[in-house]
Amino acid sequence: MRSAATVVAWLAECGVTAMRLGMGSQLRCVLLMVTGLAASPIAALAAAWTLDAGTGQAFLIGTASSSDHIFNASRNIQSTPRYDKFELTGLIEYGATNWLTLMLLPQLQHIDIASPTDAQRTGVGYTEFGGRARLYEANSWVFSVQTTVRVPGTTASANPAAIGYTDTQVDVRGLLGRTFTVGAWPAFFDMQVAQRFRGGGAPDEFRADFTLGIRPSPNWLFLSQSFNVISEGAGTWGFPSYDYFKFQLSAVYQVTPAVGLQLGGFTAYTGRNALQENGVVLGAWFKF
Repeated sequence: MRSAATVVAWLAECGVTAMRLGMGSQLRCVLLMVTGLAASPIAALAAAWTLDAGTGQAFLIGTASSSDHIFNASRNIQSTPRYDKFELTGLIEYGATNWLTLMLLPQLQHIDIASPTDAQRTGVGYTEFGGRARLYEANSWVFSVQTTVRVPGTTASANPAAIGYTDTQVDVRGLLGRTFTVGAWPAFFDMQVAQRFRGGGAPDEFRADFTLGIRPSPNWLFLSQSFNVISEGAGTWGFPSYDYFKFQLSAVYQVTPAVGLQLGGFTAYTGRNALQENGVVLGAWFKF
């Protein structure tokens, strides 16, 4: 009963907002519970280490995910119109100096929401740019800070398939990394703690990403990653508070010293007012 009452109260609040703001806002409000507010797997590939001056690396990552369930306000699973999303994201990094790495992340996106919503969008997603500065490195440890600006590819907030992707964002994070061995295998750990400032009425977010990488042979790298997002309260215009937590496993095969191929999968295993999302990851890594 508590779960149902919470959901009904939230929808009632949406209705009040809708009467004030019009039918377009009503649709927007109802769809907030199925918005694809994604923790980006590619963002965590920008680890705490910086590149040597004059060197670079690039990642091209495709993610395909779908969901027909959400975590409601009481963290219980309930059905929702099917939500399918495909994103093709690039990450280009270049060592401006030995301690400063510049970053550019372009993105293409397709989102499809099934009946009765019947909405879709195809086009440019976020374009993100900024840099990472190394502040400390010694005894297998490295600490860096990173700031990026995320510019949306659309401002069509009336389209339900664009909800959550129309606001300009600023991401500020601290990154801590360490290299070590597991037996005879080289390994590393990367932790990123971020504050993401959002516009357009959406609440700001606290983010924490964790990566454990183990290389059992020169040709194979196995990654275990956790992506965690907690909104800092509710926003305006009907945006509720939310949180979601994703887990991803993937493997990278080193085709040549400069080219690697990645394959993996992820799931949103718990959350609140968020999609229960499952997906696959396919990527290519390049060094130059």
